[in-house]
Amino acid sequence: MANISHYLPITDPTMIFLVVMFLILAAPIVMGKLRIPHIVGMVLAGVLVGKYGLNILERDSSFELFGKVGLYYIMFLAGLEMDIEGLKSNGTKVLIFGLLTFLFPFIITYLASTYIIGYTSTAALLLSSIMASNTLIAYPIICKYGLQKHTSVTLCVGSSMIALTLALIVLAAIVGSFGSGAGLSFWALFLFKIVLFVVGGVFILPRLARWFLRRFSDAVTQYIFVMALLFLSATVSGLIGLEGVFGAFFAGLILNRYIPHVSPLMNRIEFIGNALFIPYFLIGVGMLINVRVLFYGWHTAFVIFCIIFFGTFGKAIAAYLSQRLFRLPLSNGNMMFGLTSAHAAGSIAIVMVGMKLATAPGEYLVDSDMLNGVVIMILFTCVISSVVTDSASRTITLTEGQNMESHRKGDDEKILVALRSGGATDTLVNLALMMHNEKLSRGLIGLNVVYDDENSQHNQSVGKRTLEQATRIASAVDVRMLTQSRLATNISNGITHAFKEYDASEIIMGLHHKKNETDKFWGIFTPSLITSLNRQIILCRCNSPLNTLRRITVAVPSRVEFEQGFYRWIERLARLGENLGCRIVFHGRIESTSLINEYIRNQHPAVRAEYVLMEHWKEFTDLATDLAADHMLVVITARPGTVSYKPVFERLPLELYRHFHDKNLMIIYPDQNGQLPEDMTFTAPQQHAVDSAYSNIINWINKKIETIKKYDRH
Repeated sequence: MANISHYLPITDPTMIFLVVMFLILAAPIVMGKLRIPHIVGMVLAGVLVGKYGLNILERDSSFELFGKVGLYYIMFLAGLEMDIEGLKSNGTKVLIFGLLTFLFPFIITYLASTYIIGYTSTAALLLSSIMASNTLIAYPIICKYGLQKHTSVTLCVGSSMIALTLALIVLAAIVGSFGSGAGLSFWALFLFKIVLFVVGGVFILPRLARWFLRRFSDAVTQYIFVMALLFLSATVSGLIGLEGVFGAFFAGLILNRYIPHVSPLMNRIEFIGNALFIPYFLIGVGMLINVRVLFYGWHTAFVIFCIIFFGTFGKAIAAYLSQRLFRLPLSNGNMMFGLTSAHAAGSIAIVMVGMKLATAPGEYLVDSDMLNGVVIMILFTCVISSVVTDSASRTITLTEGQNMESHRKGDDEKILVALRSGGATDTLVNLALMMHNEKLSRGLIGLNVVYDDENSQHNQSVGKRTLEQATRIASAVDVRMLTQSRLATNISNGITHAFKEYDASEIIMGLHHKKNETDKFWGIFTPSLITSLNRQIILCRCNSPLNTLRRITVAVPSRVEFEQGFYRWIERLARLGENLGCRIVFHGRIESTSLINEYIRNQHPAVRAEYVLMEHWKEFTDLATDLAADHMLVVITARPGTVSYKPVFERLPLELYRHFHDKNLMIIYPDQNGQLPEDMTFTAPQQHAVDSAYSNIINWINKKIETIKKYDRH
């Protein structure tokens, strides 16, 4: 029998890719059976097939390429999914935790390296900078549990970038001390390049993203554009002396608000990264690890133990001390420790830099023991980080889930999207995706109604293609869509019948494009639909892609708080603003805006909401002066005979056409027979907000009654 070792390591590209795909497929399955995070399985798989294991694969240029892409991908996703508003509101905490998670492991590792291991001060500084930084290796676990916007995760991501930046500054100082460039001029130039990079990125990247996403809607083109910006930022970051991971994270932060969490583009980015690049990176990290060095001798084992213990101990002190300072639950401290304790290929890169720095002829700053210690440290910290993060994520999900009320049977959300061929299918479906409640998992309803005439067969086939397009958009973000194409002699009646058949809660549809003064603003069938349906109707006309909107301006009429559907449309707009990351400005009377403010502040604290006094509806047309091309106007109107209806609404079509004909526009007819706030799905704090809001309404009514009584007495 031939010796199989002659055929190893595998060199055929097809076979290499086959083995990697098998590892990516098998590792999560095996680790799932053992109840171990699959990230650990990927790293261990790399150890097994690498040259220090069975020598099945060699860590060739493909692992270098895909591994670096995977590392950038992790940092990019961390920036892309970060809660920006949470980062702003917790800025002080992020800074404190960032400094602590850098200083504690840095100081402890430096003292241990100097006084226990016996390294020189420069070598100790290099090792300390490695242990003070960290890689968000366990971030895919966070994504699996949907905790990307959790407070502890926001603290970890922000602090990781602070620690990494400080570690790179220390590395730059060490490298500078070996050359002639050290000194005041070196640091001045270094800081100038960093400031120029950040300012240039903040100024250029958002404008470039907004311009591109407005003009190109093709899915592949948008994905390639995002990847190009990612690697452009990473490349420039590397050129100025920072690691490319800093640039990748920075690009994610910049593009955060242009790629909504529920968008198809975001789904594609996450899918490709989690399916290919990130596993490739993890396997490549495992292939670097040589477990045999643990048995080379007591000194080597002792060095490895010191590096792992003191570096991890410093991270643990920083995490749990910060958890106590911020008065967070213990599970949050576990999360903070788990996410910030891992080190990966970035540590190898820093060590490789040290290996090139000669302290004397034939002697280098980094010896073999330090190199082996760092490589083994990567394995242990990846395992510790993955296990602790997975456990903390599960605990947070369970404990916070217990504090939330279960979805009530009374929650009737079921959104119907009326689509027509040639209409803005992408915009309407994406709008519905951003407004729907992901936790209910009820999906959407797509409807296309065509006239039952001699062209009905052709029109229905075209309509079915429109529904197929809508289904693809929804399925891209894992939302199911029921579709129906139906014939009707009256479009309004066809939509109404379908609405009732599906027991829908609201309808989203396109707004008729009025071509001239004589053309009807609402079109032919919309007025009849508004009259026949007393549920919420949202009419939308968007000239720009939704993800490029920077502000939503809402015109709120007086007495709208007395409508049954008051909280339904606030909830939908709040979800839209939250997903888009844009500001919402409500214009209305204090009685209405105070209730809106209280509801959003308690139920959607991440929404950037502002409130402007608009005493009379005659001020409505003044809003046109402040609307830009990337703003959207939302008009809350009312049906005749309802409590918030005003005679001035008769002129609304004319005002909208004259002053807002070229603006992004949404018109909402509130629900007249919808669910009350007590029937909606609220957490305990959210229910308190609703109860408080109702209390404010009652107090306001009582004040009005007292005023009337005083007037009558006089």
